[in-house]
Amino acid sequence: MPPRRPISVFDSHEVTNQSPPLVDYNLFDSDPILRLALAREGAGWAADKVRAFGAVLGSERVAELAEAANRYPPELRTFDRFGHRLDEVVYHPAYHELMALAKTHEVHSIAWTAPRSGGQVAHMALEYLLVQAEAGVCCPITMTYAAIPALRKQPDVATEWEVLATAASYDPRFIPAAEKAGVTIGMAMTEKQGGSDVRANTTRAVALGDAGAFELTGHKWFCSAPMSDAFLTLAQTGAGLSCFLVPRWRPDGTRNPFFIQRLKDKLGDRSNASSEIEYRQTWARLIGEEGQGVRTIIEMVHHTRLDTALAAAGLMRQAVVQAVHHTSHRSAFQRLLSDQPLMRDVLADLVVEWVAATMMAARVARSFDESAADPAAASFSRLAVAIGKYWINKRLPGHVCEALECHGGSGYVEESVMPRLYRQAPLNSIWEGSGNVICLDVLRTMDRDPAAVEALFAELEVARGGDRRLDRAIDRLKTDIGDKTDREPRARRIAESMAVLLQAALLVRHGPAPVADAFCASRLDGDWGWTYGTLPAGLALNDIIRLGRVSG
Repeated sequence: MPPRRPISVFDSHEVTNQSPPLVDYNLFDSDPILRLALAREGAGWAADKVRAFGAVLGSERVAELAEAANRYPPELRTFDRFGHRLDEVVYHPAYHELMALAKTHEVHSIAWTAPRSGGQVAHMALEYLLVQAEAGVCCPITMTYAAIPALRKQPDVATEWEVLATAASYDPRFIPAAEKAGVTIGMAMTEKQGGSDVRANTTRAVALGDAGAFELTGHKWFCSAPMSDAFLTLAQTGAGLSCFLVPRWRPDGTRNPFFIQRLKDKLGDRSNASSEIEYRQTWARLIGEEGQGVRTIIEMVHHTRLDTALAAAGLMRQAVVQAVHHTSHRSAFQRLLSDQPLMRDVLADLVVEWVAATMMAARVARSFDESAADPAAASFSRLAVAIGKYWINKRLPGHVCEALECHGGSGYVEESVMPRLYRQAPLNSIWEGSGNVICLDVLRTMDRDPAAVEALFAELEVARGGDRRLDRAIDRLKTDIGDKTDREPRARRIAESMAVLLQAALLVRHGPAPVADAFCASRLDGDWGWTYGTLPAGLALNDIIRLGRVSG
């Protein structure tokens, strides 16, 4: 809790003109864009659940947990004091408490256990709030959530693991999964020599006598959350690259050889462990068909991409809240910073970016809900999640940097939440495919699934007539996509145009009118500079900034 009645008057000076702590507010109730999106995209029934989570996450207690989890990062215990091999990662108790909060509030499971449609949108809202409080725990929560559709490719394995993976229970003990009330599931695909080219993987899988059982030998260059109870991974069989589930314990109750070589010393995401691992005759179960590993695990990748997009929107929200709060309490030159004309332009521009990102993430989540029953929605989701993941994350680092600058030097000090947001900002643009990989995936989706492009334009055309600037931009995009010559070097331009137009269409149809006007005037009409804070004149800046203000 904040210190009680700290001394503010000294012989040399008096402490004045400082913004108060921003604590004990409800992250959901204070976010008008998320509240509207939850109802509009089909998960209004989850409002009370999301509201309860928002109240917990906005508490001073959770802020303290997040600070501690990052101040005391995880440590690797390779051996015990007697020389026995352990390969365990020790986390600060704050991390475990945050994980328990996430799991008991069903961030990882509501998409699969919801009593009605809209589970993916409800998941989007919960994770969007979680990332604002502490992003590091989102990695294992996301992977556990995203593992379910891949596990379902092997029904006998899903029967054993899905109930545990979706349980609203967190058990940090390193014991066999059968002895736990709930588990987490991770993923390990990339290797040193291949990186994003997972087909270059060299890990080998040898079949055992039991049907579906294999032993793996090889390495993985990135394995996040290595204390998960099991991992989806890729290895080569005689039939080609295949997908496997690797539990940390063998069926006979002995430790599965899962050798953690080291933990990565990362730029950010410091509360979460990322590691390099080796398999040495490591027991595993085949998931899906042999030789179809990429096709199987891509189900997990598809869902983790949704989370990388929505998490970026959540981080934008936190950056906006912090910037608006600080500037609304800090004065310079006889006026509040938030009343200074140029600062108003910066704050409004940041709000516009966050609103567009959040509405896009929620709309993409709805397409995931609709995909099982609607082939057009499935096609739309494949394309929209890629362009959303690419574009929102490309916008995030500059967005957070500008919000940090609103604080001046105070934002650059670790006591502020801003350095943690700044270090986190580049991560999701890399995870599950960096920019070039995603944009090339966009081109492949356009070629292999023309229905995806049709579904995207159907979404855009619904908004036609709402703003002439959007209408012109839709026509330009059709021309650009129609030109198939030398497309690969233009892949980023194509993905960017698709993303911005989808955001504009959503804003024109459903967004606050001042935000829609500002977005179309700047992002579509070209009346915009190279940095935030260069919006054209004549916009309702006060109405826009009000969306980013919360009461402490």
